[in-house]
Amino acid sequence: MNHYIYALGFFDGVHIGHQALLKAVRDLCSGDTRPGVITFAAHPDTLVTGQTPKLINTPQDRVKLLKRYGMERVVTLPFDKKMCATSWQDFLAGLQSSYAAVGFVCGEDFRFGYRGQGTADSLGDYCKARHLPWAVVPEQIKEGIRVSSTAIRQELEEGHMEKAVSLLGHPYLLTGQVVHGKQLGRTLGIPTANILLPPELVTPRFGVYAGLAEVEGKTYSAVTNIGVRPTVHGTGITVEPWILDYTGDLYDRTISLHLTHFLRPERKFDSLEALKAEIERNAEQTRALTATEKSPLLLGEGVRAEP
Repeated sequence: MNHYIYALGFFDGVHIGHQALLKAVRDLCSGDTRPGVITFAAHPDTLVTGQTPKLINTPQDRVKLLKRYGMERVVTLPFDKKMCATSWQDFLAGLQSSYAAVGFVCGEDFRFGYRGQGTADSLGDYCKARHLPWAVVPEQIKEGIRVSSTAIRQELEEGHMEKAVSLLGHPYLLTGQVVHGKQLGRTLGIPTANILLPPELVTPRFGVYAGLAEVEGKTYSAVTNIGVRPTVHGTGITVEPWILDYTGDLYDRTISLHLTHFLRPERKFDSLEALKAEIERNAEQTRALTATEKSPLLLGEGVRAEP
């Protein structure tokens, strides 16, 4: 039976601050101990403050990211009234008895257990008393900014994709199933896919983005519009990637976008011809920006996540 050292947290975005925790877990592992994460199905603010922030990633993408950074077990716990009423001591003891925990890592500002009474110091005292390996990771600062999911959400909303990517430590990941649209792009010679933006996710600034698309394990340069398509009187927010050099039917397939650059704001054009010319220009920009890029999220083998 394997035993695990777990990083504790919600891990929205799996940004460079989270990655420091994951590295600390990997560094502590030895012998038959394996690296893992304890995370939660719902954002803690939902019950603690009554407000749920828009999230950077879907739960599925969050697990995918955690795997990519070497976590061999991802345990997703409900964050409900029972969890809120559990003392921090019982919470840690439950992880030991139910999930083979033999060590823990958290951030210096991590709070857990009833009324948030558990702290990084509490975790250290608990582990020292039981001779368990543990680590507390200080907050990460990059370019004078405290790295946090909140800061990254703001950068995305303002269209600062390059800044968001810098704080994430990887491209902005968005995965979705291709649905049927109006197929207008095909008539323009620009066959875009249509992905619905999950309502729980933060909405990046409306505009056009460069990056990569992952389709069935292969990658392609992709220019993606996020917005309401004002030139064609669109309704609702959509994510529409034009996957360059891809040929084939994408309907009902799941694709992952790895966005890295903000090219321009969304705007209404005077004609479809003007829109087509601008999209083609954006496609050439995307080819140039992604010519030598390979998303780090594509490296490594995934492992099974556990509910």
